[in-house]
Amino acid sequence: MPPEPLDLLHRGAERVIGCYLLETEDGPALFDCGPATCAGELRRKLTGRGLDLRDVGHLLLSHIHLDHAGAAGVLVREHPGLQVHVSEIGAPHLLDPSRLEHSARRLYGDEFDTLWGELAPVPEENLQVVGPSVLGLDCFPTPGHASHHVCYLDGDGTLYAGDAAGVRIQPGRFVLPPTPPPEIDVEVWGRTLDELERRTPKRLALIHFGVADDPERHLGELRMRLEQWSQRVRIGASEGEFVEAAEEELAASGEPAGLYEQAMPFWQSYAGLKRYWDKRAPSV
Repeated sequence: MPPEPLDLLHRGAERVIGCYLLETEDGPALFDCGPATCAGELRRKLTGRGLDLRDVGHLLLSHIHLDHAGAAGVLVREHPGLQVHVSEIGAPHLLDPSRLEHSARRLYGDEFDTLWGELAPVPEENLQVVGPSVLGLDCFPTPGHASHHVCYLDGDGTLYAGDAAGVRIQPGRFVLPPTPPPEIDVEVWGRTLDELERRTPKRLALIHFGVADDPERHLGELRMRLEQWSQRVRIGASEGEFVEAAEEELAASGEPAGLYEQAMPFWQSYAGLKRYWDKRAPSV
């Protein structure tokens, strides 16, 4: 049976940030967990599924960005038996999140605490560095959005995609690439999309938001829009021009603009792509 997202009601809004409850060879697990500001809603959603947090033995993380993994330390503090599975690159930032928090506070300023809440460390004994198989799911690197991003493919064909497969607020069809700073790599992300297509998933479990049952069309649209947005910035679009063009695309699709912009603010997408191209500019 296809998974259904647990809606974490980020800032009170439906269909912005979710996570997934899945059954593994070692019992219930979560795929991503959202930020600490949503930990209470996560507990309520688990209760609605007949579970307590302590019934969940594992947390599988796609990457360490705060909308996906920010609550990890808070959850482990409440449930010391929780094992947190993360890439080798991401693990040190969960063990000591101070650099991650410093960087995020510079980006979000006074909104940080309202958006994300506490960043608590995950003890070393709770950290499990992922390999090619995690609890019976295939696990593989999917860089581009972030260098440390991984995806998990279940035997039923569900790809737990994190941000590697983009943002699409179900039941809508518009797909956008989340390209915030600092690690966006458009070329590498293209190779990740090649790999996702090669693995022919039956469905994409998206954190932002819901399950897409048309992966071929979805990934094709993501590839097209990533290239389109990237080239728009490369040839010199300003932030204002980029945001206006993105808003016009979204309006033309008839999708709910507010939810998309909360899930992935367009100014951040511009900032990530601008940094990507600036780093590639020839030095004077």
